[in-house]
Parts: sequence; structure tokens; C-alpha cells
Amino acid sequence: MHADGTRVRVVVADDHPIYREGVVRALIRSGEVDVVAEAQDGAQALAFIREHRPEVAVIDQRLPHLDGVAVLHAVVRDGLPVRVIILSAHTDDALVFRAIEEGAAGYLAKDASRNEIVDAVMRVARGGTALPEDLTGGLMDQVRRRAGRDDRLLLSEREQQVLRAFAEGKSIPRIAEELFLAPSTVKTHTQRLYEKLEVGDRAAAVAEAMRRGLLE
Repeated sequence: MHADGTRVRVVVADDHPIYREGVVRALIRSGEVDVVAEAQDGAQALAFIREHRPEVAVIDQRLPHLDGVAVLHAVVRDGLPVRVIILSAHTDDALVFRAIEEGAAGYLAKDASRNEIVDAVMRVARGGTALPEDLTGGLMDQVRRRAGRDDRLLLSEREQQVLRAFAEGKSIPRIAEELFLAPSTVKTHTQRLYEKLEVGDRAAAVAEAMRRGLLE
């Protein structure tokens, strides 16, 4: 639940009805979430995200038609203002990194407890991330290694555009106008940019980007 008392709006997507119902029931019972739609495949999940504009989407990686990462890719590509948590039976480093690289805010094993899923949704809704504790160390090492080779791998095309615009001193309304996006969408890309660069404002983002050679 937000500070103003409103519930977090969530879309849940899983092709196994019993598992999906369990997740939905746990989210509703928390008293902090409104599940605005339930999807049974990836195409339906993406359609519901576009229709309902939830703040968080909880998506199974193995879905018919479009898998979880494909849905995530479409969300980021289209600049939809939703933060995505991927659920998967597999939590190897490479798969988790691929999801994070595509822009996922969270990645959880499907055997996570219902309370862990609720906690992850709330943490992501507040702008944080949710990753399996046993993978976090290895994942961060992999991020650092890849970042040492090419930090651009960590930034989406939109995030790179926002970063360059910040370096040119442009405001969010101006950036939104030039990229034909809503200001709220630019703010979403900005927040993800800050998280990836581990900074808290645009000046620090530009400085960190220059240090990493992202603006050369």
C-alpha cells in the first residue's frame, strides 16, 4: 500500500491455474494489493498490462505464446510504466542476469513462499529490487564483469537516450516531448537508469556515466 493509502495495482500471469490462484489469493489477503487482471499466457499478459497500466506485473518465465522475458522486453521497448517480477522454476545466474539485463525489477523462484512474493511486490512497487538471496552475490559479480567490458549492455536504448539528454541539460518534459513519450514514462526510464548506475540524481548519473565512458 502506498503512503496515501492506495493499493498497489498488479497483473499476475501464469499458465497453471492453481499456482496463479495461490499467488493472487496471497496478494489480495495482504490488504495492500489490487490484482487488476490475471493472464494465462504471455500475449494476454502484455495486453492486460497495456490495458490496465498496473504498477507491478508478476510474470511466469515459461508462458505460452510469449515467455516472461519476451513480455518484459516488449514492456521496456514500449516504455510501459510497469515494473516486472519474473517467476521461474530455474534460477541459474545466466537466466537471472538476462532478465535483469532486459529490465526486470525482480526475479524469484517459483518455490518462493507466498509471503516472499508479496514482500517482493511491495519492495518493487516502492522502487526497489527483488532477487534470490543465494544468487545476489554471483549475479553482482557477473554484472561487474560485464560492466567492465561494456556498460552499455546494462542500459536499454531508452535509458541511453535519457542519459544523453541529461548530459545535454534537458528537462524531463523536454525529453518526453522529443522522444514522443509521456513524462511519467521518462521518469520510469530515469529511475531504472539511476538504479543501474547506483546514483540518486541526474547530475550523479551524468558524472558516473562519464566515469564509465558511457558518454564518449
